[in-house]
Amino acid sequence: MELMLKIFGEGKELNALQMSSRGVVIFIIAFLLIRVSGRRSFGVRTPLDNIITISLGAIMSRAVVGASAFVPVIICCFVIVFLHRVFGWLIVHHKAFGRFMEGDKILLFDQGKFIKSRMEKGLVCEEDIMQGVRKSALTEDMKGIEKVYMERNGEVSAIRKK
Repeated sequence: MELMLKIFGEGKELNALQMSSRGVVIFIIAFLLIRVSGRRSFGVRTPLDNIITISLGAIMSRAVVGASAFVPVIICCFVIVFLHRVFGWLIVHHKAFGRFMEGDKILLFDQGKFIKSRMEKGLVCEEDIMQGVRKSALTEDMKGIEKVYMERNGEVSAIRKK
């Protein structure tokens, strides 16, 4: 037990070795949490996914710096990951829940015209839309674009005319 205290420390008065040792353990636990939570948590980037990323980072940092007890922090992180998996399952299996949690895509441009009311709803300007068009359709020529959407994750995507 004394060796564990020397390596990992206790409380907030941690030296570099103790904080680094905690960092290594947290890194391994974070990797396990990512595997448990699934690829969605760190790939899709919806508001729900961002919540888990921010929450886990904030909570796990408390264990590294000794601001909170180690075991309760880890348990809390696993509870958050479990809750995220449950919400993800509900989103996949219940369309209404998915719309409630993540919203719906917003049509921003159609038939050669920007839709100002939808742009205000999405809090985007024409230049934001153009950035998305350049990125997704690889063009600046709006004559070749049929529709532009703000996706559920906030990205702007364009559909070219056929």
